[in-house]
Amino acid sequence: MVEETKLTGRIVTPDDAEYEQARTNNNLGVPEFPRIIVFCQNTNDVLNALKWVKVNHVPFRIRSGRHSYENFSLVNGGLVIDVSEMDRITFNSKDMTAKIEAGANLGKVYNELWKKGTTIPAGTESSVGLVGLVLGGGIGMLSRLFGLTCDNLLEVEMAIVNEQREVELIKANKSHNSDLFWACCGGGGGNFGIVTSLTFKVQPISKVSIFSITWEWEDFEAAFDAWQHWATNTDKRLTSEIELKSKEANQIIAQGEFVGSSFKLKELLQPLIDVGCPKKVVIKEVSYIEAVQFFDDPSGNQPAPRKRSGSFLNKPFPKDAILTMKHFLENAPNEKSSIWHQSLGGAVEEVASNETAFYYRDAIIAQEYLAIWSHPSEERANIRWIEELRNALSRYTTGDYVNWPDRFIRDWPTAYYGENFKKLREVKRAYDPYNLFHFPQSIPPLINWF
Repeated sequence: MVEETKLTGRIVTPDDAEYEQARTNNNLGVPEFPRIIVFCQNTNDVLNALKWVKVNHVPFRIRSGRHSYENFSLVNGGLVIDVSEMDRITFNSKDMTAKIEAGANLGKVYNELWKKGTTIPAGTESSVGLVGLVLGGGIGMLSRLFGLTCDNLLEVEMAIVNEQREVELIKANKSHNSDLFWACCGGGGGNFGIVTSLTFKVQPISKVSIFSITWEWEDFEAAFDAWQHWATNTDKRLTSEIELKSKEANQIIAQGEFVGSSFKLKELLQPLIDVGCPKKVVIKEVSYIEAVQFFDDPSGNQPAPRKRSGSFLNKPFPKDAILTMKHFLENAPNEKSSIWHQSLGGAVEEVASNETAFYYRDAIIAQEYLAIWSHPSEERANIRWIEELRNALSRYTTGDYVNWPDRFIRDWPTAYYGENFKKLREVKRAYDPYNLFHFPQSIPPLINWF
């Protein structure tokens, strides 16, 4: 029994010099101090860690890319099972698939798949872990053409604790453990087991065209209103974003990626270029990997005290909502405060809302509220700003993206999962009957065994 419950892998404790680095997540605003962090090197290490917590009744969390906004991937005094050092990628050119270990981050995934002239639609920040992204759905600069990241998922390998209280490694796809596979496509990370690998269909890609349009504060209302009507109705090969920065920063920036020529992109962009007085317009055709680098925001990869929240838009904002955003950004805590939007529709809405756990298929825009600060004394004002902003816009928005969790949302099950929450609880009951995998906003089982 002792051998069966021994931790294996690279183990870090508070006594080790590397502990501070090992425990640090991207969000420094919610510090946690685990007793042990085990960096798994292979599937066996994952299974051993799961056996260990089961036998020793130690609280634990699962971590890959360290980008859990509320640091749900950390736990005070417990064990963190970190899979980030399991990042091997196996490419199958015959089937046009890639098997990717759960620790791979987006930077590695994009670079390795690019060597084969392929990609998967995913996010923009290179240090984000693929597994957390896909389990929540996964949006990015190819969403309108290729769908969500989870729409390109073929199979999940996962370590669970079954009804006989045994640690087991299982596979889930559309024909085997299909209910679990359904839940892994938007049901959020850390709810059912520990993912050890993911298999995707990959998309061929070579050159793409990118754009960036910058306006100053005077064009705030006109630029956003034009973007929101244009972005969700343009060619589905074009996915775009717009970030409204604080009045102090004095920037409204729209950017996007088009799988086509720069000539065609310029034609599609003309309605936006004609709005207001753009300070800067960039349109160019580049290799796909250059586009990846263009959208990779270095500041988003650097740990900092942060607060984020979000919502979806099912229809364009009326003038009052746009003025509400403007008011909040005029009174932002600092120049780093912003509101970010990404266009949806296209391939995203071609999937029914109950076909995967990702519920908000009809949304036209995903909206994120961002605050970053430097000193602990600034934390309260920044968090208050985010929460008041979200509440002020709630009459015009719906739900929230589970990959942008917010611990202050009261009815978070409905906000994240809508009408899919009931089925997610059934899946939880089937694959984690003893609620071993839990954290402040984890899916509860239909029956509470304790």
